[in-house]
Amino acid sequence: MIGEKTLQFQGKHVDLASLQSKIEEYLKSDGFTVQTSTPSDHGIVLQAKKGKFLAHVIDADRALTITVSGSSDDCVVRVGIGKWLQHLATAAIETLLLSDLFLLVDVGETAWNLEIEDKLVKQIHTFVG
Repeated sequence: MIGEKTLQFQGKHVDLASLQSKIEEYLKSDGFTVQTSTPSDHGIVLQAKKGKFLAHVIDADRALTITVSGSSDDCVVRVGIGKWLQHLATAAIETLLLSDLFLLVDVGETAWNLEIEDKLVKQIHTFVG
C-alpha cells in the first residue's frame, strides 16, 4: 500500500501505554482530533483527523490510523490512512486488528499521507529512544 509504514522495535523495553499516550498527545498538539480504542491483549488503535484540512485533502470519512501491538520487547507500530470509525472506543480490538484497517490511497492523497506519516514516524522513533 502506498504510504503505509510499519515500525518494529525489538529489545527496546517499550512501555506500550506510554507510547500510545505520547502519540495521542503529539497528534492533539498538532491540531488533530484523536480517538482511541480500548486496549486489549492484541494492542490498541488510534485514529486522528484534522478537521477541515483533512476533509479538503482526502475523504472526510478517512483518518490517520495507528496501531500499536506486541510486547514491550517486540513492539509493532503501523501508520497509514484508514476509515474513520464512529465507535472506535467500543469496537473489539481483535476484530480491528484482524481486519483491513488501512485503505489504499490514490495519488492525490499520497503527498499528504507521506508528509504526515513521516513526521509521526520520526516522532515515534524519538518516543521509543
